[in-house]
Amino acid sequence: MDSHRDAVGSLTFMVRKVWLNMRSAIGAELKEFGLSTSQYATLMMAEAQPGMSVADVAREVASSRQAANEMLGGLEREGLIERLPNPDDRRSHRIHVTESGRTLLARARVAVDRREAELEAAFTPEQRDAARDWLEGVSGACR
Repeated sequence: MDSHRDAVGSLTFMVRKVWLNMRSAIGAELKEFGLSTSQYATLMMAEAQPGMSVADVAREVASSRQAANEMLGGLEREGLIERLPNPDDRRSHRIHVTESGRTLLARARVAVDRREAELEAAFTPEQRDAARDWLEGVSGACR
């Protein structure tokens, strides 16, 4: 086995460590807006894909349907999203970001983008592009 790999651990745990560190860094930025990283991600997804279901949200944020439903309930109570009946399935609802949700998301996005730029500052544009391509590729390969 490669001695460098022994020193840093498996790729899976390296990615996990990066995710946890980034989640902490971004979470600190989101506190000012009263959002968790999952809530922020949900607002971004629901804005980009209006009409998502609870099951869609759960899949995208890698949580259980029950946990996603509870998170959505909090966003709904804050007036950031609304759940509208799904005309194709009376048992489900479609998630839509409210105007208040869009306003908060836009403000939070500025802070998150600034923090991500700080985290990426030591890398060249080519390195950033390569990292994003690699992450997308591995994510796709895992499906």
